[in-house]
Amino acid sequence: MCGIAGFLNKGFNCQNTDLLVSMGNEIAHRGPDAHGEYLDDLVGLCHRRLSILDLSEAGNQPMFSPDGNIVIVFNGEIYNFPELRAALELEGITFVTGTDTEVIIHLYQKLGTDCLAQLNGMFAFAIWDKQKQELFIARDRLGKKPLYYLQHQDRFAFASEIKSLLALPEVPREIRDDAVWDFFAYQYIPDPKSIFKHIHKLPPGHYMIASEQGIQISEYWDLSFAQVSNQDESSQEQALAKIIEQSTTSRMLADVPLGAFLSGGVDSSGIVALMSKNSESPVKTCNIAFDKEAFNESEFAKIVSEKYATDHHEFLVHQNVQDNLEHIVSFFDEPFGDPSLVPTYFVSELARSAVTVAISGDGGDEVFAGYQKYNNDDLENKLREKFPQSIRTKVFPKLSQFLLNSSIHSFRRAGSLLKSLSVDPAMGFYITNSQIRDDEWQNLATEELSEKLKNYHPSESTLHFYQKADGPDHLSKILYTDIKTYMTGGILVKVDRMSMAHSLEVRAPLLDMNVLEYAATLPSDRKFKDGEKKYILKNIFKKLLPDEILYRKKMGFNVPLADWFRNEIKPIAERYLLEESVGLQQYFKKTTIEQFWQEHQALKADHSTKLWSLLMFEMWYQRYMLDA
Repeated sequence: MCGIAGFLNKGFNCQNTDLLVSMGNEIAHRGPDAHGEYLDDLVGLCHRRLSILDLSEAGNQPMFSPDGNIVIVFNGEIYNFPELRAALELEGITFVTGTDTEVIIHLYQKLGTDCLAQLNGMFAFAIWDKQKQELFIARDRLGKKPLYYLQHQDRFAFASEIKSLLALPEVPREIRDDAVWDFFAYQYIPDPKSIFKHIHKLPPGHYMIASEQGIQISEYWDLSFAQVSNQDESSQEQALAKIIEQSTTSRMLADVPLGAFLSGGVDSSGIVALMSKNSESPVKTCNIAFDKEAFNESEFAKIVSEKYATDHHEFLVHQNVQDNLEHIVSFFDEPFGDPSLVPTYFVSELARSAVTVAISGDGGDEVFAGYQKYNNDDLENKLREKFPQSIRTKVFPKLSQFLLNSSIHSFRRAGSLLKSLSVDPAMGFYITNSQIRDDEWQNLATEELSEKLKNYHPSESTLHFYQKADGPDHLSKILYTDIKTYMTGGILVKVDRMSMAHSLEVRAPLLDMNVLEYAATLPSDRKFKDGEKKYILKNIFKKLLPDEILYRKKMGFNVPLADWFRNEIKPIAERYLLEESVGLQQYFKKTTIEQFWQEHQALKADHSTKLWSLLMFEMWYQRYMLDA
């Protein structure tokens, strides 16, 4: 795992590598083992290396083709590179390193941009083609690895993290207003936006050609649910089990110590079981525990650890949150609100003390319908069908607004349900899963901000992907939507930033392209059947895991957030939200923030999600706007 950055030199006119070194230094945590720069009159490239394969200096980057025409900086892992390399060697190509980076160079020389179809992995890379005088920049299919780019006036630059772009001179830090609402609705900012007007994300499954003539972005991969398999259930289970095991073993290749995250849930437990089956030595496993029983899964992790005799490590999150919160949040260059970033930071720190690479169970919930929200959505759709459209569209909205104005929590929940039932299933999915209701947003945002956004609504991202989905039913459409939004913008960003904060590489077998593409062909009732989530995945793991792991109530990687605001992080939250709310005052009404705080402290309401989003926004603002 590494960090990359660079620019077209036309807009910067750099005469030495000092600026590239500064960009690289901003992401040194992504690659502490080596650094390298390349600069000519047309382009500048820099690389920070975390050595995983071929630890020798021969693996350092930027790396060049034998003829010197191609220069590459690469962040990620190509899991099928041994097979790709073997095929290229049969064609007479000689390799001088043991890296997957060199494989990409030769594939590009052979296939051009079509090389992307051959690559199975997580990656973001930039190739400078001296002959074409073009930058070829690509991001993996799901966006496991980040890629941001700056486009402002005649200047173009790219980087693994925004902080590298902010190291460039005279980069405008203008906040994008619609991204602010997006953040409060989703707790992240959906691709291709960033919080800054002139900085964007290259969407997953896309590549870019950048030259002095401009940039052109193209999609090279999308996930299709259109072809539904008619194989019998047993055959599908056998085929999927084989694919998952292959994707797991391919991720166990490393020249450095390797281990696994073990939460005690179905996904991570199944992956640890497969790793143990294919490992000659005990797998190193890491788990985060909480002193609040409702959030603590450590006992289940121990069951799996004991069953497979893993080398198990556990960390208790208690008094460490407030002391570390500012440092943890600093690794996000734009507002990010998933509170599980805290335990992810600590489990990554724990893992890095023992290994350089950790394998996770990420992706199982999005690919195989594992979240409770899919149960909720199923119930809502059944209720939606029971009421005539005239009742839903004319009566429910009025009744919903009345209930939402109530001071009674159960009435407000009923109001939210009726609001969701009053609209179509796609919009209902957005409403149910949004982190802030429209009425709460209007009460929170200043009149000036509301006026600027009067023609905008953050549901645009959800509805765009729902409408783009080609699946035959509603579940396939919302799974596609979640993969394209929540997983890419939320889960994968969280894991990347918190693992890279400790120079730890995380690999996710359940997000292998072959797993996703096969799962997309499965009928929806193989994933969600009679209320049972991850139906086929649990059937596959039955041979490996006890029922108390497979069929217990899902907890998720949650934190005791409501209690934190009343105890553990109360002092720092009070300071940022009420005493030093410099950024919040630019966009939000202080009286509403105070109301949220007071009602939460008095146990009159649980405003912890909104308070957390406000806290994350203010912490980001003070670090990235005031310190500019």
